[in-house]
Amino acid sequence: MPLVECVPNFSEGRREKIVGEIVTAIKKAGKILLLDSRMDPDHNRAVITLVGEPEECIKAVFAGCKKAAELIDMDEHSGEHNRFGATDVIPFIPVSDITLEECAELAARLAEKIGKELKIPTYLYGAAAKMPEREVLQKYRTKDFQYEQLKEVIKDDPVYKPDFGPKTLTKAGATNVGARNFLIAYNVYLDTNNMDIAKEIARNIRFSGGGLRYIQAGAMNIEDRGVVQVSMNITDYKGTPIHRVFDMVKREAARFGVNVTESEIYGMLPVDALIAAAEHYLQLNKFDRKQIIEKRLY
Repeated sequence: MPLVECVPNFSEGRREKIVGEIVTAIKKAGKILLLDSRMDPDHNRAVITLVGEPEECIKAVFAGCKKAAELIDMDEHSGEHNRFGATDVIPFIPVSDITLEECAELAARLAEKIGKELKIPTYLYGAAAKMPEREVLQKYRTKDFQYEQLKEVIKDDPVYKPDFGPKTLTKAGATNVGARNFLIAYNVYLDTNNMDIAKEIARNIRFSGGGLRYIQAGAMNIEDRGVVQVSMNITDYKGTPIHRVFDMVKREAARFGVNVTESEIYGMLPVDALIAAAEHYLQLNKFDRKQIIEKRLY
């Protein structure tokens, strides 16, 4: 049976009632398993993780997107995370008996449906991208180009012509729909409020800056705690494991006389990513993962 994971991100991380209504709409519309739902007030963003058969996931996520368009006004939204719309991103991830290419086809179908029925402009990214320049979402939806800037140029700039839907924005903004493999959202906190340090570390660690392969990184100011955060996406946890990322951030921070206070996983991740970190730090010799009880039971 083909199974996909879908991780829609919504531009609301402070009002539980609204996120609750979106989650309810998702659960009612499709026969899916809701794995996780979490809100981040600093990013003002909710990340919902669900798994199911392809058709059920499309029905569920479409309903969530529709509800978000009704409840979220992007003209009133602000937060640390880059965003285009009420439903900002919808990635499809292959779990079993389905390929990344087939997930890209699902993404295109959903994007077309959202554009046609909800009148929301949609952009295809990742493995679903129709244009090479849209494969990496962070290259066209940046800190300096978000909902406010898109609203000004979408009508006339061919660079931002949607793949589906109208060339105008309503309060729901635009939606990015894509396909990718498992991604781990990983954040590391530093005991400083100096954003320049966090930005320098992010620049040095991300692949585009000459750092680690499969790492996208930025900096965020956590004002209520008086600290900064290096925010990262690990797009291939086998190619660049979490412990290697953590060690490099610590080394970079030490150059500035700064310490790492904690790190966090935002959303879901494969268990093997954590096992690899345990093997590394415990220096396990001749360890077989079949020694893990849960692995044997599964």
